[in-house]
Amino acid sequence: MSVHTIHTPRIDASPFPNLNETPGLAEAEAVLLDLAQVFAPPVLDSNERTQADARAPNLEDKYRALLEQIPAVVFMAYLDRGISEAYVSPEIEAVLGYSREEWLEDPIRWFERIHPDDKQRWSLEAAEMFLSGKPLRSAYRVIARDGRVIWFHCDARMMRREDGRPWFIHGVAFDISDMKHIEEELQEERNFVSTILDTVGALVVVLDDKGRILRFNPACELITGYSMEEVQGQCVWDLFLQPDEAEHFRQIFEVMRTDLLPQSYQSCWLTRHGDPRLIAWTSTLLPANGETSSYVITTGIDITERKHLERALLEISAREQRRIGQDLHDGLGQHLTGIAFMAKAHEARLAERSRPEAEDAAKIVKFVNEAIYKTRELARGLLPVVSESQGLMSALQLWASEVEDLFRIRCRFECDQPVLIHDVTTATHLYHIAREAVNNAIKHGAPRSIMIQLAAEKGRGTLLIRDDGLGMAEIRESNHGMGLHIMNYRAAMIGGSLDVRQGTPQGTLVICSFPLKEQE
Repeated sequence: MSVHTIHTPRIDASPFPNLNETPGLAEAEAVLLDLAQVFAPPVLDSNERTQADARAPNLEDKYRALLEQIPAVVFMAYLDRGISEAYVSPEIEAVLGYSREEWLEDPIRWFERIHPDDKQRWSLEAAEMFLSGKPLRSAYRVIARDGRVIWFHCDARMMRREDGRPWFIHGVAFDISDMKHIEEELQEERNFVSTILDTVGALVVVLDDKGRILRFNPACELITGYSMEEVQGQCVWDLFLQPDEAEHFRQIFEVMRTDLLPQSYQSCWLTRHGDPRLIAWTSTLLPANGETSSYVITTGIDITERKHLERALLEISAREQRRIGQDLHDGLGQHLTGIAFMAKAHEARLAERSRPEAEDAAKIVKFVNEAIYKTRELARGLLPVVSESQGLMSALQLWASEVEDLFRIRCRFECDQPVLIHDVTTATHLYHIAREAVNNAIKHGAPRSIMIQLAAEKGRGTLLIRDDGLGMAEIRESNHGMGLHIMNYRAAMIGGSLDVRQGTPQGTLVICSFPLKEQE
């Protein structure tokens, strides 16, 4: 037998003599032809071809070798032949612990090893495949030799002969146990989270990046009177918010959907029956990860009743302060004034008689007058705004004059049109906001001038305090935000809002916007 030698063309390390030069077309074609000769089949005579064909594996062997490399259980069974014609890949032993021979020697072993909870479903699906010819695609459990439960995803088909008679079944079953375990763990975690959301007393709302409601826990249903089915897919500002708050919430939402930092705010939700509920919200962005979209998760606490109690406590406190201030002014103040007149008359009589006790009487008059002054100061501190509609304007005008006298800086109060505030509690809160803003500016901003403005338009009032000091950053750092917190709290208690911003070109601008209530 002759030995056929394959002549392989020699390939230089560099087929082109000079890499820095671009080869010509003819030279490039010659190199490519030499390379192609490496993969050209050898030329064999008839004897050599016969021997090569005898040594080459047949098509069935190639197919079997390919199947046995697949990391899945491949099976085939003829419906008109015996079990000896059936086939199952070696993967059956690696997955279930049975050899191919053991598995094939019992034609009903596969059905016996199916998990009891899945047998009926598998039987119905297999019957449908036999009757309709549709592929069987299903996931079910099989019990291995050692008792382990293995999840399989099976894809099987039934082939028919040309005359329509069933011929054979072939398919493939993949072990998906790991994936199923992960799914079960995720489901347990999902159930745990859902249980928390359903039992927690806080309101929990999940919004998509368009502001539409995706999740609405039972606490929200209880507060609003709407069910999850009624609100799902609707924008939160179209359903619960008043028109004047809807635009403000849209602006907040634009910040929430792009900022990873938690956002805190308050909004008034309307229930199904139109009742307003004040909710304190905290929102967090759950960013997209490539497969899922971003979500905004908001948790809220209904603070309506708490706010009512706080308002009631503040009103009681303010009322008691006003009562004490009024008692000091009208009671103790008048009493001391009477003593001062009597002491002054006694001093005059002693002086007429040239008695030495006249000097002591004069000292008594002086001390009593000082007590009267301190009493009036205490009364004005407890009752800064008198019980009349113009009381706030008078109090702010007097405070501006005192600031100029005490601190030697320019402080003006401006009010182009009278702003009548009939609610003494509202006027008192506004006075304290203005006073706190002025004190902050003096203590931390070193201004040369301060302006206090009061104005009203279309049912809303505006209190503005402007200074030309160092600016808002210095005030925040020096005051640790406590003064700003107090002003915000007072503004919220009268149904208003507070805005603190950098002045132009310098200084700080404090703006309190509040609703005006008409006198009953």
